Order: sequence, then structure tokens, then C-alpha cells
Amino acid sequence: MTKQFPGGLFAGRRWTSLRLRLLVVFALVALTAAVSASGIAYWLNREAVLTRTQDAALGDFRQEMQNRAAALPADPTPEELQRTAELMAGSSPGYSVLLVDELKDGRKVFGAAGPDSFGLADVPKSLQNAVNDRQKTTAANDAEYHMYWQRTKPRGNPYLVGGTRIVGGGPTGYMYKSLAQERDDLNALGWSLTIATGLALLGSALLAQAAARTVLKPVQRLGDAARRLGEGELDHRLEVSGTDELADLSHTFNKTAEALEKKVADMSAREESSRRFVADMSHELRTPLTALTAVAEVLEEEVDDLDPMIAPAVALVVSETRRLNDLVENLMEVTRFDAGTARLVLDDVDVADQVTACIDARAWLDAVELDAERGIVVRLDPRRLDVILANLIGNALKHGGSPVRVSVRVEGEWLLIAVKDNGPGIPEEVLPHVFDRFYKASASRPKSDGSGLGLSIAMENAHIHGGDITAANGSEGGALFTLRLPVDVGKVIAGEA
Repeated sequence: MTKQFPGGLFAGRRWTSLRLRLLVVFALVALTAAVSASGIAYWLNREAVLTRTQDAALGDFRQEMQNRAAALPADPTPEELQRTAELMAGSSPGYSVLLVDELKDGRKVFGAAGPDSFGLADVPKSLQNAVNDRQKTTAANDAEYHMYWQRTKPRGNPYLVGGTRIVGGGPTGYMYKSLAQERDDLNALGWSLTIATGLALLGSALLAQAAARTVLKPVQRLGDAARRLGEGELDHRLEVSGTDELADLSHTFNKTAEALEKKVADMSAREESSRRFVADMSHELRTPLTALTAVAEVLEEEVDDLDPMIAPAVALVVSETRRLNDLVENLMEVTRFDAGTARLVLDDVDVADQVTACIDARAWLDAVELDAERGIVVRLDPRRLDVILANLIGNALKHGGSPVRVSVRVEGEWLLIAVKDNGPGIPEEVLPHVFDRFYKASASRPKSDGSGLGLSIAMENAHIHGGDITAANGSEGGALFTLRLPVDVGKVIAGEA
């Protein structure tokens, strides 16, 4: 029998089941938490950075529009607009400025300055419309024009575009600030958060491995202990440490193992006692049975000279004495099998001759048809083969009826002997029990003088050879018993040893 130990198949199964699931669960929890935390942190920092930059630039631009653009004359020249734009663009936030004014003749004059090339085409139409939209003044709205802003990405670069115009007449001003520095800072933050997420995932894997080892080590010890218990080491116990659930489980296992050991010991003692009782009883019965058998044989020889009223009683005594003798012999044979003392005496046997001898010794030649080729020689115990054949053929004649057909063939390394009777067959509910000891199917065997041990002894003899017997119903009716034995029992026994 192949055994699996902790380093082999079972360890692989543990790795692909509970350990892997723990690692995956820890990793998913850590990944979800890290990604969520990183995403929230990135979003909050992004909004904070952009809002701070935006508010600073727009606030400074509003102030510059009030201080410088509002001070321009009603119809400023292009030079005045340009000089004012340069002064506004020189403020600390560092943005470009575009001033637009419309002359009386409808022409537009521009003034632009700053680090970026900035024209009216760079201002989104929606923002231009919002800036030039004149609103009614109310108690809640005291200005006709307001400042509006928008984030754009011309040519893939982020910019903040804002605009407003002077209330009461004056130029319209637009500011254009690059957000490239903020983008780079946010990208660096994103990479930092990504690295932190990876480190958190790695840390979670290490923690999961440690947790799995802590949890699975007691489970592994419990599995090994249960395996050893199943292999017969009933005295094996677990060392209990701690007060957690696994310690309680270990306590329960030890109590169960102790109870199982005690129960098995009690059952073994009772079984041994019963086996010894049967052996002793059978042995003690042999002496009086020998005397009874001798007397019965003498009476059987004199039965023709006895009173006709006494003769049937004498015949009954002779018959029952023989039956009792067979029962005692069978009981002793069963006891030897149970005690493991049954041994094989191997010899080269011609199967056809052996089957013929078995049939001839019991005067069954007229009731049995033999289909066996001469020259099929196998190595087995001839006495035990005779016991098997006598039980199978005798059972077929007694319960199935003649003619009984016995066929012999060899398939590979196996000898197959089939015994088929001509009876009604075996009921389906009886088939699983035909080899049980003392089993008699009353429906199919209304009257039987057998002990119920014959087929059981036949099966035990087949097992000791390394073979078996199967029972079934033939396709054309009748019961079919098939004996399967190794051609060379000696090799099989040597291989098992």
C-alpha cells in the first residue's frame, strides 16, 4: 500500500487549497485597501494642488485687471495694450496675458505677453461667450460681467484659461497659465502611491504566508495524526498548546482517539475470545465426534440387519453425525483464517486433472460437464483448490440442479474456472450476501442441510491465493460462479512481501 507523507501529495493539495486561498484573500484585501486609499489620496491631492494654483492665478489676474487694465483710456492704442499686458504678465504666478479691445470702427486691437504664445484662438469659444455675456444687475448680482475659467489641453499640455472684462467699458482680459509643473508633481505622487500599493501588496503576501503557516501548521499536524490513526496507530496523540479553537479541536481529537483505541481494544479482545472459544470448542468436539463417527460407520454397515422401525433413526444419526463433523471441520478452518495461521503448500497442478479428481472423488461425474484442456499447469495449493471446487460444484448441484458445467481457461496471468448450474439463478437481493458466513436465502433455498460456511471458506481460500470469486446470473439462466486465481501464486506472494 502506498502511503502519502507531509512532503508529498497532501502537502501539494494543501498548497493548492487553503494556503493559496489565504494568500489570495489577503492579497485582494490589501490590494483593494491600497488602491482605494491611493485613489482617494491622489484625488484629494490633485484637487488641492489644482485648486490652490488656480485660485492664486485667477486672484492675481483679477487684481491686475482692476489695477492696470481698468486704468487704460477708453480707446487705448495697441502700444498701451501691449505695455499693460507685459506689466500684468510679469506678476508672480507666471501666466500669459491677452488684452482685447474693440475700437469704434469695429476693429480689434490686441496686447499679448507672457511665457507662452497666446492668442484669441487659444481661448475656447464657450469661455469667450461666457466672458462677454452681459448680465442684469440685481440685489444678488451687482456686476454685469464676471470672471470665468476653464482647464484645457491644447496639444496634450494642460493649461488654465481664465477671462473677464472691465465693468463700465474697457478691454477684455484673458490669462493663460501652464499646469505642466502641477501635472509633473501629480505624476510623481501617482508613482509614489503606486509603489506604496505594490509594497502593501508584497507586505500582505508576507503576512498571509505567516498567517497561513500559523493556521495550517496545527491543521497539518491534525491531518497527519488522523492519517496515522487511520493506518492503525491508535496510541498516537496530539500535543495541545494554547486555548484557542485549534487547541479545543486537538483536545477533541485526543479524546476521540482514546475512545476509539479503547473500543477497538475491547472489540479485539472480544473477537480473540470468541475465536479462541470456537477453536477450543471445535478441538474439544473432535474427540467425541471421532468416536461418534466410528459408531455411526458400524451402525451404517449393520443397518440392513436392523429392525425396520429402527433403521430410519440409525440413518438419521449417521447423516447428522457426518454433518456435525463437517461443521466442526469448517469451523476450525474459519478459525485458522481469522487467526492468520492458514498457510499455502504450493505445487505444480494440472487443472483438468485436479477438477476431474475432485468430481470423481465425490461421485459427481454423471452430473458435471467439464470443459478443460489438458496441459494447463499452474502453481497453487492443490488441497485448497479442491476445497474451493468442492464447495462451488456442490453448491451448484444442491441449489441449482444438474447438469453443472465447469469450464477452465487462462487469460494472461490468470486462471479462470467458471461453474454454471441449470437452476433458476440467484435473486438480486441475495447476490451481495452469497459469500457471507452462515447466510442462507430462505426464498431460494427452502431446505438446506448446509452450514452456510462453504462459499465463505471458498472465498477465503481464493483470497489466500491472491485471487477472488464472483457470483452472478448467467445470460441464459442459472447461477454463475467464477474463480479467478494467479497462474503462479508464488510470484504474487513474493511480490506482496
